[in-house]
Order: sequence, then structure tokens, then C-alpha cells
Amino acid sequence: MSERQERIDVFLELEGWGNARRNLLTNDASFRRYTRLKDKNRRAILMDAPSPEEIGPFLSIAHHLDRLGYSTPKIFAVDYKYGFILLEDFGDSTFTRLLATGEQERELYLLATDLLIDLHKQPAAEVIPQKQPSYSLDLLLAEAALLTDWFVPAATGCLLSAEAIKEYQEHWRLLISLPVDIPDSLVLRDFHVDNLMRLDDRPGIAACGLLDFQDAVVGPVTYDLVSLIEDARRDVSPATANEVKERYLAAFSDLDPNQLDLSMAVLGAQRHAKVIGIFTRLCVRDNKRIYLKHIPRVWRLLEAACDHPDLAIMQQWFNLYIPTELRQLPEGFGT
Repeated sequence: MSERQERIDVFLELEGWGNARRNLLTNDASFRRYTRLKDKNRRAILMDAPSPEEIGPFLSIAHHLDRLGYSTPKIFAVDYKYGFILLEDFGDSTFTRLLATGEQERELYLLATDLLIDLHKQPAAEVIPQKQPSYSLDLLLAEAALLTDWFVPAATGCLLSAEAIKEYQEHWRLLISLPVDIPDSLVLRDFHVDNLMRLDDRPGIAACGLLDFQDAVVGPVTYDLVSLIEDARRDVSPATANEVKERYLAAFSDLDPNQLDLSMAVLGAQRHAKVIGIFTRLCVRDNKRIYLKHIPRVWRLLEAACDHPDLAIMQQWFNLYIPTELRQLPEGFGT
């Protein structure tokens, strides 16, 4: 038995869960591990964060969202030193699983949209915690660079020139500055069907359970909206995506639809570039090859975002340095 497993055993014993049956759940893209605990009629989730500093942001945002009236897992116990959290078990009804069993896409996506609308209608002073980090230009540029740092070498076996990388960064710097009059709010950042749950015993938007929000930042309201409807892991129907945008716009009459579309195109393209880089890194560095199957979809989303007229310079850059034939996944990709 590993030392860490012994630490887990001690933690669970101290918190009264030493006799619980344990079922390791599927890992996500992080290094955190989740275990379902069952003890008679009780259930809980053990979060095991190998980097204990990760749990502070999770706990802070969980408590904050709970105070605002949103559904986050209750915190039963914490070991700050070793990075263990005992959480409420929301069950198995992630949006992803519900959709796989034939649930209507429209209803789930509109529930998530209504939550975003409610969140974004909250006064900034109340919804944004003090000292919450911002989605700064430097952070957005660093995320976009994941594509050039990881995907390009894996797909081509070569590094881009310093000139090409500089041009790439300059284009992003310009594009990120283009949208105007888009308000800031609390950006949950990974707002998609894998991290949303339907809680049938709760009314209204409380029926939308929230997971994986520890990386929350202060940024444009459009970020989570585009994260929801331009999903790296599944194709969202155009009808649902359009209804989500229409519902959101109807709730904010002062938002310029053209600026909303521009902001969603810019942030969508930036997010898709980041995700392509992250999925490649998960394959190359962490041997998590399951994420490779999503890369062609994310490239399609990135290409669609770059069809926006104001993103023509980025489309031209991609066509020059990463032409269509390099956006595929040849045999042996990442090895």
C-alpha cells in the first residue's frame, strides 16, 4: 500500500467513513482522482488532489457559489495538508450521461443557459469574489500558445519559427482587444456537459449542479456561453446553439448582438486553440490518448470561429502555418 493510500485510509477513518465501500470513478483531464464512498444509506465523494494547493480555490468558489444560491457539492470534511476533500455525491446524472441515454438536448442546454443568465444578472460586486484572478491578456495568450507549443510539434515533428510564433501572438493580442461593451462576470471556465448535473429534487436553476469550477476567473460573460455550445467533446445541434444565444440575448437587451457574436468568435477560437494544445499534451506527456478523438471536432470549431470576418488574419495564419492536411491525426500522432 502506498503512503498516500495510507493517508487516505486515516482521513476516512477519522471522518467516519473507514468502513465505506470505495469505487474509483473515471479520471478527468487533471491529476485529481475521485472515489465514490458508500456506507449503508450514506454516499459521498472523495476528491484526492495530489497538489494540495489546488483545493483552496475549489473550496473558496464552492462556498461562494453556494452562498449565491447555486448547487455545488456540500463540503463534509477537508484535509488541507494532503489535499483530500469529502464531498456531497450528486449522483450520476451528468448532462453527458443524460444525453447518451436519450434525454432532450434542448432542455438541458436551456437549463444551463438560465443559470448563466442568473449568474450574469447578479451585481458584479456580489458575484465576483474579492481578489479573484482575472482572465488577463497574458493568461489568454499563454493558453492560445498551447496549440503552437504542443500540437504543431506532435503533428509535424518540427517547431515553428520564432517569427511565426510572434505573428501568432500579435494576432491574438489584436483580436482579444476587438470586442467592446461585453461585461465581465465570474467565469466558471469549464462550463460544459461533463461538468453539469441535473438534480431532479431541486427547483429551477438549482436543478443544474456545478462541478469543476476551481479555475474560475473574472472575464467576459461570453466565455462560459461559448464553452457550453461549442463543446470539445460533443456536437451541439445548430438549433440548440441558436436558441441558447437567442435566449441569452433576450435576457440582456443592452447587449449588442454583433459584439456578442464577435466576442464569442474570438473567445471561442482562443478556447479551441487552447483545447487542441491541452488534448495533445494529455496524449504526449500523460499518455491519455482518449482525448485525441476529439481533436478533429475542435479543429472544425476553430475553423468555424475563424470564418468570422474579423478573424480573417487568424484564419490566414492557420492556412499558412498549419494547413488543412496537418490538422488531421496521422497514424502514430504524438508518439
